[in-house]
Amino acid sequence: MRKINVLEFVSLDGVIEAPGDPEEDTSGPPWWIRMHSDPVSSAAVKKQMNMPFDLLLGRRTFDLWAQFWPQHNDIWPGVNSATKYVASNTVTSHEWQPSVFLNGDIAEKITKLKQQEGPDLHVYGSANLVQTLMKHDLVDAFWLKIFPITLGGEKRLFAEGTIPAAFKVTESTVTSKGVIFVNYERAGAVQTRSL
Repeated sequence: MRKINVLEFVSLDGVIEAPGDPEEDTSGPPWWIRMHSDPVSSAAVKKQMNMPFDLLLGRRTFDLWAQFWPQHNDIWPGVNSATKYVASNTVTSHEWQPSVFLNGDIAEKITKLKQQEGPDLHVYGSANLVQTLMKHDLVDAFWLKIFPITLGGEKRLFAEGTIPAAFKVTESTVTSKGVIFVNYERAGAVQTRSL
């Protein structure tokens, strides 16, 4: 059974936004990732990029990546050869291959996808898709890069409606610039009580 690993760059206040250049995501402040880069963070990101994976992406993230990654195979060859499963009710095909478009009941289709043979599914960005995955309890792990800044933006990793769940730390490191790389793996349900 395949696992779904959500990989996110996140601020202390829980904001997830694109880490790249000003054109990549105009909804938030640009360059906040690069100002915290060091050899430890570069090695950790490279390790995640070089493991076997397929991608599970929201349509907006897919659109941004399809404009960039096919021309930058030298940086991350695996992103172009990975199968890209895209949650979209509007797009059904694209020249960036291999790509498979999922529409309709996304949660049901992803549940079936997890039961198939293949590498784990990595989710980058894709804020709306991540909310759907969490709502339907489909996330197996969060691989977070927590940056020592607050952004005050609107795209939050754990937004309203997040279900209670327990996680355990499976790997962690802190960089010289204060970025916490931490992998949380699902560890069952959380017992909640009414107040």
